[in-house]
Amino acid sequence: MPRRPVVALVTDAIHPYSFGGREIRYHELYAHLTAHADVHVFTMRWWHGPRVRTEAGVTFHAIAPLLPMYRHGVRSTWQALVFAVACLRLLRHRFDVLNVDQIPFLHLLPLRLVATLRRVPLIATWHEVWGPEYWRYSMPTGWRPAWWIERLAMRAPDRIIAVSPETARRLRAELGERTPITIAPNGVDLDGVGQAAPHEQHTDLVVVSRLMRHKGLDLLLAAVARLREHGRAVTCRIIGDGPERDALRAEAERLGIAHAVEFRHDVSEQKDVYSLVKAGRVFAFPSTREGFGIAVLEAIACGVPVVTTSARDNLAQHLVRRSRRGIVCDHTLDAFAAALAVALDRPADDTPTDLALGRPTAVALGAPAEPWVGEYALDTIAAHVVKAMLP
Repeated sequence: MPRRPVVALVTDAIHPYSFGGREIRYHELYAHLTAHADVHVFTMRWWHGPRVRTEAGVTFHAIAPLLPMYRHGVRSTWQALVFAVACLRLLRHRFDVLNVDQIPFLHLLPLRLVATLRRVPLIATWHEVWGPEYWRYSMPTGWRPAWWIERLAMRAPDRIIAVSPETARRLRAELGERTPITIAPNGVDLDGVGQAAPHEQHTDLVVVSRLMRHKGLDLLLAAVARLREHGRAVTCRIIGDGPERDALRAEAERLGIAHAVEFRHDVSEQKDVYSLVKAGRVFAFPSTREGFGIAVLEAIACGVPVVTTSARDNLAQHLVRRSRRGIVCDHTLDAFAAALAVALDRPADDTPTDLALGRPTAVALGAPAEPWVGEYALDTIAAHVVKAMLP
């Protein structure tokens, strides 16, 4: 009987301790990978107890102490450095494939060394190209070295799995043809979506998001305040956690809408996320930067119309433009509030109508069913990822 291959997955954040699109992607991939290989995940020490533990056929290794991933609302340089150095511990282990998550970039450099010495392929999952504009925003005084590290990290893998065609295009613009790139988007558990019943507590607006500045949730709060000023008693539910938690709560208080905004930082199970999303009338997603937008895809799968913006780095807008029930608008308070009002007012069976430039565009509210979402069925996407890792 042939020996099962051993796959090493390296990511600094894992579900359910950290909740986000990339964590969910790996969590859902484990079951599919274990059918083909022995899976070992190398991460920070998120749990109490032994450094090495096994759960559902996956062996987890804590190679670094648990450090905050964010400082002042952006990625922590110290955490990235400590995790990068800790990745050298993989030299003690034997594996056939080394798959690494792109974030936080710096660790790709020592892992290039590990892969070379171990003579195994280094495959990176790439969610988004951050680029110089992001680094200027997050690190005004040191953005050039940070951008150079990101560009160097792009050149470390032998193969890249990009989560969207646009991310692949941006990678190709930097790399040319030197590195093979496979597109494997995030998948949706359509069975789980179908089994989830709407939560008994309904709301007008709902969003699932990591609470970070680039997610634009301050714009959502301002839009809620604007709509309420105009006589609309809208309510909003924000599902997620992150470094902007206290700031967003304070902003809701300042705007006088704290009583109308429910923050849910305690949701970790996908079935509960689907239930809470289905209880919303409109999914409001004002993010300025998304490599794919799994939360948007899940909302569409739940039959909830999505309003997002045309911010240049918000790649989730491509999903919304494809949806017959979506609205893409300018990234301004006036446009976003107007788009939310349109989405809240339109019946589910309304026919597509274009709106004037500067107001919500690509508006098309139709039947809840979105047949194309089936392309992102979890089983299909997972099989594609497994093939990319174990050709």
